[in-house]
Amino acid sequence: MKAKTYMAKPGEVERKWYLVDAKDQVVGRLASKIAMVLMGKHKPHYTPYIDTGDFVVVTNAAKVRFTGNKWKKKVYYRHSGYPGGLKSRTAGEMLKRRPEEILRHAVRGMLPKNHLGRRQLRKLKIYPGEDHPHVAQQPVKLDLLGGGNDH
Repeated sequence: MKAKTYMAKPGEVERKWYLVDAKDQVVGRLASKIAMVLMGKHKPHYTPYIDTGDFVVVTNAAKVRFTGNKWKKKVYYRHSGYPGGLKSRTAGEMLKRRPEEILRHAVRGMLPKNHLGRRQLRKLKIYPGEDHPHVAQQPVKLDLLGGGNDH
């Protein structure tokens, strides 16, 4: 008898809440770990076409770091939709105005570019400081530093 591959169904996915402290974390490395949790790839019953991921609450987003000279050289673009409406900000300007958008932008680029990816991004809650309003959900602290294959 062959073993059947288990495929999760939308109603039976159990969601957990995780808390991540972004203080002194490199943006890209942190974003890739967060994206894995949002997609549900850390679970044994991951199914590509079902949202099996968990909620992630990120605190201290204003204290993330980049490697190299990216605070001055990395540029974020957006367009208003009107002719000549291209706006640009460096990562340093973005940190002063909307620090949580730096991490949100990085995570969004690592999620699927479809309806499922947009739904997964809604489970990401980012706050620039230490406080967050999700205490009632009792988020579990997620350790993103350990578990690597560093030989």
